[in-house]
Amino acid sequence: MPTPASKQVTKRPAKALETFPNPATQRDYRIHMEIPEFTCLCPKTGQPDFAVLTLDYIADKLCVELKSLKLYIWSFREEGHFHEDVTNRILDDLVHAVKPRYMRLTARFYVRGGIFTNVVAEHRKKGWQPQPRVDLEHFPPQANTRG
Repeated sequence: MPTPASKQVTKRPAKALETFPNPATQRDYRIHMEIPEFTCLCPKTGQPDFAVLTLDYIADKLCVELKSLKLYIWSFREEGHFHEDVTNRILDDLVHAVKPRYMRLTARFYVRGGIFTNVVAEHRKKGWQPQPRVDLEHFPPQANTRG
């Protein structure tokens, strides 16, 4: 008898990014995700590089599905990439899948050789203009609960 999908265990990462329809296409709203466990390998030394990824985007017609994003991020664990390369590749793949109005990926890599590296890459849909900025309370860093 097959195992129900909700009880299946994922045994390996996947490069496929799944999406679902944006429930509020009439509105520009920010989707903010923190991904604290990104890992890839240094292409020079083969040593692991660790980073905290922050993804902010304004969806157009599609949103990224979280489990597929998790598996996609996991897929880099055994791959060698320079910080700049992997940040831009992830952004390109996400933009290709979601086709957002706006997307920013920030990668904050842990110290390597006494140097912290932060890479920020952005995409803006052609012709899209942001709504006037409204300053609201910023999500507190390092908080796992909001409210």
